[in-house]
Amino acid sequence: MTNKYNPDLEKMTVDDIKHEQFLEEIERKKWHRYWNTIKKDWPLYAMLVPVLLYFFIFRYMPIYGILSAFKDQRLLTVSIGNSPFSGFYAFRSLVAGDYAKDFWQAFRNTFAISMYGLIFGFPVPIILALFFSEIKSDVYRSIVQILSYLPKFISTVVITSIITLMLYGGTPHQSPGVIADILMKIGMIPEGSRMLLQPQYFRSIYIISGIWEGAGYGSIVFFAAVMAISPTNFEAARIDGASKLSQIRYVTLPGMAPTLTIMLILRIGEILTVGYEKVLLLYNVDTYSTADVISTFVARVGGLMNPTGSVLNVAASADLFNSIIAMFLVLGANFISRRVSDTSLF
Repeated sequence: MTNKYNPDLEKMTVDDIKHEQFLEEIERKKWHRYWNTIKKDWPLYAMLVPVLLYFFIFRYMPIYGILSAFKDQRLLTVSIGNSPFSGFYAFRSLVAGDYAKDFWQAFRNTFAISMYGLIFGFPVPIILALFFSEIKSDVYRSIVQILSYLPKFISTVVITSIITLMLYGGTPHQSPGVIADILMKIGMIPEGSRMLLQPQYFRSIYIISGIWEGAGYGSIVFFAAVMAISPTNFEAARIDGASKLSQIRYVTLPGMAPTLTIMLILRIGEILTVGYEKVLLLYNVDTYSTADVISTFVARVGGLMNPTGSVLNVAASADLFNSIIAMFLVLGANFISRRVSDTSLF
């Protein structure tokens, strides 16, 4: 007997038919299984609710504000939806218009500060993690780690106040602080230098203070990666006569490679992201040429620092321009990492 509607049905065995029916049954009961899983582990899913709400409120809802980059927002009393459409006028003003000079200066400063921070700051937490892993006393290691984490939990205002005191002492702009005095005595800076008022010193101050502030806290991830390496690998290396440096080179670093790759991709995505808080507290008119970054440019143009002359569409377009470039940097770094090391974020 033939089946004129489905000739392939003749070729199917009884086992094939049962298999098809089994797959259909699984597909039909898919949502029922999902619901049973949620009921079984509902406390875990309940813990996800605050996280989802946070991302929805503070990450997804503000996306609506991107429209202000394409609207004429000079009137703060008019909502984004009711503002007139201005097209790419704000982007043209940034790239080759009235704001081009300040924007490209801020763009260069942001890129330079972030690149220097990546080159000099990224290896420091890794080195710290390697040092921590070599400390045999758990008590001593815990004390050292806690001390290295502390600067991360100090307010940015306090951090910048400490920096100012270290460079200017008790009388700002008059007597040098402890660090400035030492640098003058060893001849690294000229006598009477006012470091926070001279643009050539700002990037060094920002990057060195940033390394001191975040290196200890950043070492947590790398220290966990070192601890996850099997001790038998180190024992085998020692039996083969490997020195401590050889163990780090051939055992520790390869074992940390996936973590290093992922953290490097994330760091590359933040190349054009320099927080305005610390810059805002440290810079001044004299250091704009090397200190003004995109975030402070957005704050200044958007009205936080100049309410009477704010242009919100220009500020929003600068922020959007920054985000788009950061996205392409992450995609590019992820693509290269996947092709080279088979390790990637996605």
